[in-house]
Amino acid sequence: MRIEHIAIWTRDLEGMRNFYTHYFDAVSGSCYYNHSKEFRSYFLTFGGDCRIELMEMPTVSGSKNDYRKHYTGIAHFAFKVGSRDRVDQITDSLKNDGFEIISQGRMTGDGYYESSVYDPEKNRIEIVA
Repeated sequence: MRIEHIAIWTRDLEGMRNFYTHYFDAVSGSCYYNHSKEFRSYFLTFGGDCRIELMEMPTVSGSKNDYRKHYTGIAHFAFKVGSRDRVDQITDSLKNDGFEIISQGRMTGDGYYESSVYDPEKNRIEIVA
């Protein structure tokens, strides 16, 4: 198992992308855009498997008062577990142990099979195939 990526909500998607590509030699993928949510993101790669997902959406709050809502800053981190079955097994185990599940395993618009859960301190974790 390894960390797949860390995601950061931002108010300046292009500025953040330029920062990481200029100062830290990140290689930027193409912009993903979900029209219905007005969601945009870039995956930045840092030599090898280490990635950051920069994300922007007008409805994201600057306040961290409600853990169920997205807010600017680090949004989630993702564990790559190798298969859809493993995503579902881990998600079911967490659910059975009483942890809050944000979303069951599903295909996302950008091509991931993933589930989302909260850790004990309400940080978002994605579990991806």
